[in-house]
Amino acid sequence: MRLSKMFKDVPTTNIEGLSFDSRKVKPGDMYFCLPGLTSDGHDFIDQAIEKGAIAIVHSRPIEKTAPGVVYIRVDDPLDAMNQAAKIYYSRPSEKMRMYGVTGTNGKSTVANIIRHFEEPQTPCGYIGTIAIAYGDKVLAPDLTTPDALSLLKILKDMVDAGMKACAMEVSSHGLAQKRVKAIDFDVAIFTNFTYDHLDFHGTMERYFEAKSLLFSKRVKTDGVSILNADDARYSDLCALSQARVVSYAINNAADYRAINVRIDSRELSFDLVYGSNVYPVRSNLVGEFNVYNLLAAIAAVHQSSDEQSLEQIIAKAQNIPQIAGRMELIREGQNFNVIVDFAHTPDGMEKMFQFGNAIKNPGGNVIAVFGSAGKRDKAKRKVFGELAEKYCDLVYLTEDDPRDEDPRDIAAEIRSGMKDVPNVFVADRYEAIRQAIEAANTGDTVLILGKGDEPFMYHVQGRVPWIGDNVAAKESIRRLLHDGQNDTASVEL
Repeated sequence: MRLSKMFKDVPTTNIEGLSFDSRKVKPGDMYFCLPGLTSDGHDFIDQAIEKGAIAIVHSRPIEKTAPGVVYIRVDDPLDAMNQAAKIYYSRPSEKMRMYGVTGTNGKSTVANIIRHFEEPQTPCGYIGTIAIAYGDKVLAPDLTTPDALSLLKILKDMVDAGMKACAMEVSSHGLAQKRVKAIDFDVAIFTNFTYDHLDFHGTMERYFEAKSLLFSKRVKTDGVSILNADDARYSDLCALSQARVVSYAINNAADYRAINVRIDSRELSFDLVYGSNVYPVRSNLVGEFNVYNLLAAIAAVHQSSDEQSLEQIIAKAQNIPQIAGRMELIREGQNFNVIVDFAHTPDGMEKMFQFGNAIKNPGGNVIAVFGSAGKRDKAKRKVFGELAEKYCDLVYLTEDDPRDEDPRDIAAEIRSGMKDVPNVFVADRYEAIRQAIEAANTGDTVLILGKGDEPFMYHVQGRVPWIGDNVAAKESIRRLLHDGQNDTASVEL
């Protein structure tokens, strides 16, 4: 593409690609000098040119220039990169119905339900923590919300593959770091707002400000904001939204409200009140939080799509494909419940503990396996312990992305919130899962929390492969049933 199509008053140089990482520059690329947390892209201009960059977008003065290279000075290279990428990749978000889902918990589930509701009438892609998926392609993600260049390239690939919609998770990091500034969202969905990511944002108010950007800046003015009326920040988001607001709730009045909610270990049902009509809803999902997730997805698709009636959308709720690692019920023929979930916030953990107690047999136990990430939000570790003390009967503490921290030290911080609940530290996560499953008796509930289906774990040496909690749980159950052992394992507490 001609450089002059992306910037004014520049030569008509032909650009072969865009990059902000000097290590990945290819011949003919335009290189953007982005500031970082630990380094500045301006410091790597020479490296980018050596690798073949023919245009440099910068904000600081350049003392030494190279012949044949075009230098473009701008106020903010990140803003310039977003605008250039939008043009270079042919404005892909304008060619699909774009759903953006933000909130502390539930983003992955809501986005995947939306994709399920949209198809097959409207081919729909998904971008988020679990995967990048469209058509028959499933790619591994690096971040919940990819960087701006990767994101625009993915969206263009989706358009080229025939996608007419895309449901994507929009993280607070992605909003704060302008990763989605080049995206035009038709629908912005808010799930909930609870404690998380203070290691990055510093305060809850700054965390909320980042989340709110989706509604105040990124959704189209003629689009729609789908908001949870049961959340404490609902009124704030209503005031901030530049699009019309549609609400959903269980406890408060809302445009889409669930009443007569019924939940067990295998399904949920409720009556959906919309306008003057009441619609029965049944789903193979479980847990009250999935009632909220369903309401959000139903409202989002119903408000933005003319291809289906509300009845048609609701009918699809009966058989939603299992979302890997999200409230995943592991069924291998065992006589106790095993649930794997990505829960890693105090609110998410508490909801899972409450659900575990709700579905266990009378007299049964709740056995939990979890840890807490290293180099992240240390304050929540004690809270995890307090919640486990309140809801659990036996706890296996283990590694969970320890990075350069000792998992035993992390476990000690979690234990500081515990008093009487029996607990044991098992350093190896697979072994902790195996022991927890072998400790379960008939009617118990085993909750394996924190990693979901993630195929990696962060250790001091970096990112290393992990089979996923769901796979570890299945293997452990099969081993238990094969060996004929279902007695409580002895543990050193």
